[in-house]
Amino acid sequence: MTATAPTLASLAADLAAGRTTSRALVEACLARIADTAGEGARAFIHVARDQALAAADGQDALRRAGAAPSPFAGIPVAIKDLFDITGEVTTAGSKALADAPPATTDATAVARLRAAGFVVIGRSNMVEFAYSGLGLNPHYGTPKSPWQRAAGHVPGGSTSGGAVAVADGMAHAALGTDTGGSCRIPAAFCGITGYKPTARRVPQDGAIPLSQSLDSIGPLARSVACCAALDAILAGEPLAPLEPASLIGLRFLVPATVALDGLDPIVAQAFATAVAHLAQAGASVVNAPVPEFGEIAGINAKGGFTAAESYAWHRPLLAKSEALYDPRVSVRIKRGHEQEAADYLDALAARRSLIARTNARLAAYDALLLPTVAILPPAIAPLEHDDAAYAAANILSLRNATLINMIDGCAISLPIQAPENAPVGLMIAATGGNDARLFAIAAGVEAELTA
Repeated sequence: MTATAPTLASLAADLAAGRTTSRALVEACLARIADTAGEGARAFIHVARDQALAAADGQDALRRAGAAPSPFAGIPVAIKDLFDITGEVTTAGSKALADAPPATTDATAVARLRAAGFVVIGRSNMVEFAYSGLGLNPHYGTPKSPWQRAAGHVPGGSTSGGAVAVADGMAHAALGTDTGGSCRIPAAFCGITGYKPTARRVPQDGAIPLSQSLDSIGPLARSVACCAALDAILAGEPLAPLEPASLIGLRFLVPATVALDGLDPIVAQAFATAVAHLAQAGASVVNAPVPEFGEIAGINAKGGFTAAESYAWHRPLLAKSEALYDPRVSVRIKRGHEQEAADYLDALAARRSLIARTNARLAAYDALLLPTVAILPPAIAPLEHDDAAYAAANILSLRNATLINMIDGCAISLPIQAPENAPVGLMIAATGGNDARLFAIAAGVEAELTA
């Protein structure tokens, strides 16, 4: 988050004090989207201009009447093209669903944001069917990371457009999904904050699935407190103040297995500096193996849950419209055809064991610390023409974030790069169900690292 970028809390305070209105916020975001020098045309698949302005006027009227449904009523947000919005076709970043019927109801996550008064400003771009960690989309274009934008680097996927929208002020938060890092990776590559909740925390109905075993729904925004507030709304919980945890005596584990392998030197340095800072602030930091992380690549050797479960959903659509798919997506989905029922059942059993053993190993620690992504955002152009380079970059982009999805955990990515430097994310993670505690820890870490 930049020093001048507003948080949800600061926007709520401005709205409450009459220093701004929902219409003014929406008009400013629409202007950023329409700026031909910006990334709006690639960050959004559909912009709901008229609906957003009408909704803004409605929220302003409610606020004047003292009936605002939440402190955040009137703030514009972007919705990943994976979610149903009443009256709109959910295309999931693809051309293969262009003739699908419009949704008749909002996805639960969208409905909860609307009930809190957030204004849906549009459907943000994404990797087709959410199946990549890089953010490329050959159908609607690839929005560029804010870093060295003229050169053109990937935004991270699959919630690519949402991350760019928040980073560029085209929306003040974004709704995303995270199956193997799709909230955290674009947050890291775009210099913002992204949260992956415990998967069972937010209902997934009304969102096109990638993997029913690994999918989760989370926010991208500008601070830990922003993500905590959005997560509470998405989970159907009351809003509550976020109290940062004291770092003194916190027990952090840096996993020496897999997560630190092959780091870009800039990532390694930024991560080491952040960890050292936390230790100096009084946290206990232990670097130790987590052997269970070394098992995950083997469990996913035949494409894992994403291939098996996405193939089950896509079979009829592939039979009808495979020519309309991005080949780099369809080839990964079709790996599910290679798995037998026994392979899938073996993977389920292996994951149950993995979760139980990892939870036991991590019980002595408050949280894990690891780089969100092992590499810096790669340049877009070479990846568009080199399948081998694309595959290698995609594996490295997804690797660390996927560790947490596989253990059914929760995790947040915070930007830790120095101003003007290449974007680097710090991932703070915990075992499943510890979302509230993780937010408190992350708020304490954020306060220390930005002091």
